[in-house]
Amino acid sequence: MSKNSSLHRPGQPWALVPLQQLLEQPGPSDARSRYMAEGDDPQFEVRATQDGALPATGWYLVTVDFDVDDGAIVAPCLYPDYGSGLNESIRIDLADPSANGRSRTVIVIGPSLLALRFDPTECSARFGLRRFDFQPISRVRAVFEMLRGIQRITRRLLWEDALTAFALFLSRALRGKVGAGGELLAQRYRRTLRQRAHSYQQWLARFGGHLSERPGAASPDPAGDGPLISIVLPVRDTPLPWLKRCIDSVLAQTYPNWQLCIADDASSSGAVKRLLRGYASRDPRIAVHFRENHGHICEASNNAIDLARGEFLGFLDHDDELHRDALSEMARAIGEHPEVRLLYSDEDKIDESGDRYEPHFKPAWNPDLLCGQNYVCHFTVIQAELVRELGGLRPGYEGAQDHDLILRCVERIRPDQIVHVPKVLYHWRSSGESTAQSGGSKPYALDAGRRAIEDHLGRTGVDASVEVTQHGYYRTVRKLGAEPPQVSVLVPTRDRADLLKKCIASLLERTSYRSYEILVIDNGSTDPSALAYLNQLRTRERVRVIEYPGTFNFSAIINHGARQAAGSVLCLLNNDTEIIAARWLDELVSHATRTEVGAVGGMLYYPGDTIQHAGVILGVGGVAGHAHVHLRRGSNGYLGRAGVVQNMSAVTGACLAIRREVFDEVGGMDEGLAIAFNDIDLCLRIHERGYRNVWTPFAELYHHESASRGHENTPEKRARFRAETDIMRQRWGDLLLNDPAYNPNLSLNSLHFELAFPPRNPASRVAQKPSTLTAMPVVQ
Repeated sequence: MSKNSSLHRPGQPWALVPLQQLLEQPGPSDARSRYMAEGDDPQFEVRATQDGALPATGWYLVTVDFDVDDGAIVAPCLYPDYGSGLNESIRIDLADPSANGRSRTVIVIGPSLLALRFDPTECSARFGLRRFDFQPISRVRAVFEMLRGIQRITRRLLWEDALTAFALFLSRALRGKVGAGGELLAQRYRRTLRQRAHSYQQWLARFGGHLSERPGAASPDPAGDGPLISIVLPVRDTPLPWLKRCIDSVLAQTYPNWQLCIADDASSSGAVKRLLRGYASRDPRIAVHFRENHGHICEASNNAIDLARGEFLGFLDHDDELHRDALSEMARAIGEHPEVRLLYSDEDKIDESGDRYEPHFKPAWNPDLLCGQNYVCHFTVIQAELVRELGGLRPGYEGAQDHDLILRCVERIRPDQIVHVPKVLYHWRSSGESTAQSGGSKPYALDAGRRAIEDHLGRTGVDASVEVTQHGYYRTVRKLGAEPPQVSVLVPTRDRADLLKKCIASLLERTSYRSYEILVIDNGSTDPSALAYLNQLRTRERVRVIEYPGTFNFSAIINHGARQAAGSVLCLLNNDTEIIAARWLDELVSHATRTEVGAVGGMLYYPGDTIQHAGVILGVGGVAGHAHVHLRRGSNGYLGRAGVVQNMSAVTGACLAIRREVFDEVGGMDEGLAIAFNDIDLCLRIHERGYRNVWTPFAELYHHESASRGHENTPEKRARFRAETDIMRQRWGDLLLNDPAYNPNLSLNSLHFELAFPPRNPASRVAQKPSTLTAMPVVQ
């Protein structure tokens, strides 16, 4: 309910009148009005005063000054009524308030404005309004303010986004189309505001409070009747504000059963040492060791571990912060998974002003990704006994000491003893010299990480070398041996000789792998040019043409070809693909021959050099969708994931390699899925048997998607697609909504790892026990 009082400045032609979900609150004498927003849809009417009027047609700079006491201002907006009522199609988004509470937004008011509503936020909040006004501005001023707003919202250096927008405006203005240029700029500005409404700051305001209050989360144990968790904190000359915030974040934990083990690595600052002694004297749970000599982070961490009495160790850097529920969530996960030995959470970054940004929402246990980047990173909690068995952190790997430790840990434990807690429990400080801001700020860390991975591969019996990628991640190049296996490349086709010629020519001319055959499986071609080309292929070395007459059924065609293939590795390849990289098949086979691996997929591009397939995300679009689609070739993707080998739940059948024995073990492809999702179903049945599916960006092809089959553009095709969709949903159920290679905080309405509003199931996640591969290596 609301109180019928209004906010009005003398001389202003309008006033704010609360409509709903707003209660006026008593405030200090110098404050005009303070309000409590009681729900997610608080509303003010912008009402003309007795002698005033609503804003006339034209450009305005809307300025709102907020004082926020509790909660947050989330997605403020205006709703104009031009005679058709208030509706979302004409909503005007306002900019988020800055650190000082000010929101500045350029808007345009159309003719015949009858009513105007102001919605200050979309979540509960207690706030004051110091200012709310409309300043008429010229078109030139509007252009400047919109460019300034784009730069401020995107927070990019050198005004890249604003300069791009200005270039688009100027190109039209110089052609005499100032109005068109202005409208284009306004559209870009409005789109930037809408994107900001679904930003991480808005996500935090809605879902980033006490994690135990998230839907589906269990209540924390206030008594802390769980394991003692010892926090390992190496310190050296940390700026005092960051060190205080770091230690205070431990003191603020909602879980009380912790110990903070600090090792000062011979700091030169007496202030740092006095600060640490002061904290230790205040709380008996804090233990401090002062080193006499500088030993770097590994030796200092090991000294801190020597102080630890806990069953588990949590690792914290000296300028970072823990979420207040970090230990509570870890203790809960330990209670839910009694055999757990290593846990990790999601994380984000925090800048020098305390703003959080760039969340890293991680997959569940993903060993191939760990060999491409240290995705586990923060917040990591490891069984103390395991760390001590390994001798702690290894000197000589500074900069990648945590990556090296995790790699050594996972060699000794089962995948189902590794738990991912899909919640942001750690805030990584970003400053000018930190690796949070730029991995390149510590180039020695890249080499240490490369050596750590090579050591790991050597210990697990893998003959491989490790390279640093262009984006600062890692690529493992596996050696195939003196006699690589024979591969049967299965290419289904019907007519479309132009596509098939390009596919086969590129395969024969650009494939460096030598031990392979090509089986072209013809599904009833009738086009004379296709028949003539098939006859030519029958005379080619390496190529066999086999017939599969009748209705197109991709699964049946592949099964038919597999029965006649001679190779121990099968490679499914669409006839509308084209080879780019010569070692594409070497790369696929190097993974497909690993005993723990099932299906392997590659990087596919549209002909315009944008990504068509970078692995499959379950649940997107209802059943599954391709990750990173339409990103430019060479893009980094979501935190590097478009450029490193990783485990995915599924990969496309347009280019898929698999050992024949695995293909036969799962019964081949399901011929009940004739067109759609048969490759996804195959991968999920492989996953169900305990194998890992792999996607690699280092096997590159072009894909002219569905060029030979056409689109779902008839009632019959649409009905068949719906039926196959129903089969997948009935067969795989909840797995489609809980892809272990994805994260429940990421959206199923996007292929680009965007935030989920709201998040899905926040429960901790553990890898399945391998049902058929008990003797397989844990990590390769």
